[in-house]
Amino acid sequence: MTYFKVQSLCISFGGIEALRDITFEVKKGEIYAIIGPNGAGKTTLFNCINGIYKPGKGSVVFKDKEIQGKRPDQVAKLKIARTFQNIELFSHMSTMENLMLGRHNFIRTGLFRGALMWGRRSFAGKEETAHRRKVEEIIDLLDLQSVRNKMVGSLPYGIQKQVELGRALALEPEILLLDEPCAGMNSEEKQDMIFWIKDIQDTLGVTILLIEHDMKMVMDISERILVINFGSMITEGSPQVVQQNPEVLRAYLGEENGIGAVA
Repeated sequence: MTYFKVQSLCISFGGIEALRDITFEVKKGEIYAIIGPNGAGKTTLFNCINGIYKPGKGSVVFKDKEIQGKRPDQVAKLKIARTFQNIELFSHMSTMENLMLGRHNFIRTGLFRGALMWGRRSFAGKEETAHRRKVEEIIDLLDLQSVRNKMVGSLPYGIQKQVELGRALALEPEILLLDEPCAGMNSEEKQDMIFWIKDIQDTLGVTILLIEHDMKMVMDISERILVINFGSMITEGSPQVVQQNPEVLRAYLGEENGIGAVA
């Protein structure tokens, strides 16, 4: 069975080819990184995978089923979750409330039924208790206990990135798309994020597609790496192979000085 595969994906904006024949396959349970200079098309690729953009051609296959063409909410229901390069949280709501919003695909009680059947012993009450229990597990996993009831807008940037990761986990994803999870973080926060990503892979068995500019993190955490530039594939392979590829070095540095220096 093909677990996850992108085949010959192309998309253009006003005559500019943002992605050109992108093809790769991800194995279940692995951490697969997608790297490239700014403007290479990485976030555009994620937008095509989760249905924000409609590619001009190509396919996206998850567990042998074509998902290209589905709306973002339909992709989410297939248990493909995502975080964003720019934080997309509800700043006027608490950490707990933001995480509970991530459970929306699992809520079975409608507004009318919920209004009539209130109380902890009702179906609606039991359902909310079950969702809160799942969210508490995420709070424990990501060490968010101290900020569970604080407004997200008042939290430090690094903590907000954790909350966004937690909200994606509330969907109980099989595939997690992480768009620059360490952007704007200090070194200590980055180390924590690396720990949590590995823990999510090991403990929850989630397959992770990762976009990140911190090359040290990418080389340390990824099992395979896809490199793109100007919308086209440069190479794919293990971190050891990719960091020695002359085309990759030129794309990042303009010369062969070693990719490990790129932050």
